[in-house]
Amino acid sequence: MQNRKVYMNRHNNLLSLEEHIYELVDVKEPNVFRNLFPYDEVPKIAFNDRIVPHNMPEEIWITDTTFRDGQQSRAPYTTEQIVTIFDYLHRLGGENGIIRQSEFFLYSKKDRDAVYKCMERDYEFPEVTSWIRANKKDFELVKEIGMKETGILVSCSDYHIFYKMKMTRSQAMNHYLSVVRECLETGVAPRCHLEDITRSDIHGFVIPFCSELMKLGAEYGIPVKVRACDTMGYGVNFSGAVIPRSVQGIIYALNTHAGVPAELLEWHGHNDFYKAVTNSTTAWLYGASGVNCSLFGIGERTGNTPLEAMVFEYAQLKGTLDGMDTTVITELAEYYKKEIGYNIPHRTPFVGKNFNVTRAGIHADGLLKNEEIYNIFDTEKFLNRPVLVSVSNTSGLAGIAHWINTFYHLRGEAALDKSHPLISCIKELVDREYEEGRITVMTDAELVAIIEANKVRCGIDLPTVDVDTI
Repeated sequence: MQNRKVYMNRHNNLLSLEEHIYELVDVKEPNVFRNLFPYDEVPKIAFNDRIVPHNMPEEIWITDTTFRDGQQSRAPYTTEQIVTIFDYLHRLGGENGIIRQSEFFLYSKKDRDAVYKCMERDYEFPEVTSWIRANKKDFELVKEIGMKETGILVSCSDYHIFYKMKMTRSQAMNHYLSVVRECLETGVAPRCHLEDITRSDIHGFVIPFCSELMKLGAEYGIPVKVRACDTMGYGVNFSGAVIPRSVQGIIYALNTHAGVPAELLEWHGHNDFYKAVTNSTTAWLYGASGVNCSLFGIGERTGNTPLEAMVFEYAQLKGTLDGMDTTVITELAEYYKKEIGYNIPHRTPFVGKNFNVTRAGIHADGLLKNEEIYNIFDTEKFLNRPVLVSVSNTSGLAGIAHWINTFYHLRGEAALDKSHPLISCIKELVDREYEEGRITVMTDAELVAIIEANKVRCGIDLPTVDVDTI
């Protein structure tokens, strides 16, 4: 304590005590936090009520791992599909580049072909970056392609250092630093992926290691980025939770103790415990400029933080979309369904078929009067997705009227109200279906067939729709 200097903190204009310097603790036996992670029990969330302040950076952004982590859990994309999705990401991120980077594998010819084609687009954003393991053979690929930045896997928990790599902490650190130094010597900016950070010894390994990374960056005049990877989804955002599970605790430690500035720090989350989105938002709030995501959350096991979710988290935190074109999200969802054959679960927020669909009759009646009552925001404006109702035995006249007006794009005076004869006719036929034992909602094709059979008798001229195309 007596050797630590007192200085004026210009952030809060209070005298502060110089931060403790953490040195590597080179233990003989791995610290696997068995008290928090008993493998034969559910993991524990412990608290010590140590609170850190909010510290959201002035600038925050999104980085993309759709073509890296996203490809580890599905059939590989074709080169053409990668380039098309990359174009969509460019449009979605807007001219301000809120989607800052997109990372790629380099191992196969197909991967490298996609990288070259995306680089030929010459977009400022997203920047094309790569991901490699911490070995010199992988680094040769980076140099060959001419990447400006590459991610490097630097596993940081004792689970990985001792059990997978069969090293001590000092051996692992020296190995990592040698690869980072080689990267810097050729002018390539390294991005160090701290794998399994939520099971790592933050004070005994992570902080000393990241402090050395910052020294290397200063020595070479090239920024060294740090990505905090919640590989197993153990991170929690509860105030006062203990590290290594506390997201805000990790971000604070990296900012304050390791000296990693916000613009060089990003969070990479997984969804094993349903916390990917909240943990990513927490990382923003407590001092990381970047959050790493994949489209629709597609990734290892339960997936990554969904990119589209963080677009709307950004807008809610900043009060603006900053030029992002959110209608591209719907185009991407349609592309995945039609061209890639990926079926997004129907209840997925923002992109699922039913995300803004209601089935309850009383809700449909409210929607017919004012859609703000049961819709999260103007989904037609932001996503080209007008609010919908599904027709069933609980939809009532109002629900059927709303379905017709939405499906046939009837607005203003052209819109049907629930007193129209066609609405009563459809309701009668729908009710009969459920009286005979039906339990599923009516499909669009079924409703169109009913309308086609009855629209003339009910005195209304609606466009003819080919049922086979629905």
